[in-house]
Amino acid sequence: MQFQAIARSSVSALPLEELQQLAAVFGMVKSDYVEPVDEKKLINDAISGMVSGLDPHSQFFDKKSFKEFREGTTGRFVGVGIEIGMEDGLVKVVSPIEGSPAFRAGLKSGDLITKIDDTVVKGLTMDQAVKKMRGEPNTKVVLTVFRKSESRSFPVTIVREEIRVQSVRAKMVEPGYGWLRVSQFQDRTVDDFAKKLEDLYKQDPNLKGLVLDLRNDPGGLLEGAVAISSAFLPADVVVVSTNGQIADSKATFKAAPEYYLRRGGSDPLKRLPEAVKKVPMVVLVNEGSASASEIVAGALQDHKRATIMGAQTFGKGSVQTVRQLGPDTALKITTARYYTPSGASIQAKGIVPDVMLDETAEGNLFAALRLREADLEKHIASGQGAEQKDAAREKAREEARKKLEEEAAKKAEVKPLPEFGSAEDFQLAQALNRLKGKPVLVSKTAVERKAEAQTN
Repeated sequence: MQFQAIARSSVSALPLEELQQLAAVFGMVKSDYVEPVDEKKLINDAISGMVSGLDPHSQFFDKKSFKEFREGTTGRFVGVGIEIGMEDGLVKVVSPIEGSPAFRAGLKSGDLITKIDDTVVKGLTMDQAVKKMRGEPNTKVVLTVFRKSESRSFPVTIVREEIRVQSVRAKMVEPGYGWLRVSQFQDRTVDDFAKKLEDLYKQDPNLKGLVLDLRNDPGGLLEGAVAISSAFLPADVVVVSTNGQIADSKATFKAAPEYYLRRGGSDPLKRLPEAVKKVPMVVLVNEGSASASEIVAGALQDHKRATIMGAQTFGKGSVQTVRQLGPDTALKITTARYYTPSGASIQAKGIVPDVMLDETAEGNLFAALRLREADLEKHIASGQGAEQKDAAREKAREEARKKLEEEAAKKAEVKPLPEFGSAEDFQLAQALNRLKGKPVLVSKTAVERKAEAQTN
């Protein structure tokens, strides 16, 4: 994703007849609709309709959605500071963000939130729960927490403040082997990545292997993907290229600071030890790895710098540029496609791992349910062949959904996937086996998804 100021496009070739029709419809709705309609809403809805008809990633941002979008890319928001999931219809604390109000209040991983102020959480969606916990700085929120390990419920009063999301986590999983997880590519990701990788090398300057975990990483800023690829690749090799209609979209990004540094910024990768360029690596990906994380996996795979393990990735191989229209509104529009160093389009295909893995030792239950780019309505083609619908994947999703419904009907507990990086993380265990030269439990069922078929 890239940010740009508004471009003054030529208005000389506007289709006047169609614009007159648009004005006529606007007039009719205003005068004839059953009740008065806000003019600004009508115009905003017309713009939204025009843009959303293009592809799943182009979007018009009004004041509210633009604020939420900026929070997502900067990794800053006002709230209590917890990463959350859902369990039994309740909000589960995956982990409190270090130094946040929730962290200071003593919330722990595994805590269940049953009430937010006076609102019972059961029945709320994750988005609704998040919105209730967010708010203005210095305002209070009371969370009712159930702690399984202590079999008790208790209220916690937390004062909201600005939170900085930790998009990078790292630890030594065992002597000589490090795990570094990037969950999103935000403004601070590269700085955090460099600090965490430096810390791993301080703990063990002779690191024998590194697992870069990009599972369920939806992507984010393009510069972040170029920087993280550059940390591991030789100087000046191609990381990714883009191509589209406008001149700005025809570009090649290489493993060098000028391709990822913001103006005037210092290079956070400078302080990394030379050993980073040579350390044996595995990159873990799955169906939820998209966009920027696919760029990193594709670059490291094409340059044979790492073994890619896991499942075929999402397939979002398109660049979105954000152009500000006014102080509070903007347009996010698809301007180019991404290509890996070998020239392959990621769009609707994704990165095929070198080694396919199941999610757990028992196989896959949730993998088929995850939507990928090729499953989205109106997704753009790769530009490298005609598309074919993946009937096998549609069938697998339906079967997985039925199986989950049957388990729920039997009241049998559907075992949630273990937390990434934990001792029960099956895919991480296989990655470590690979780095140590031990046998890997390869998936017996996964096959490459051919989302694109060449045509003459």
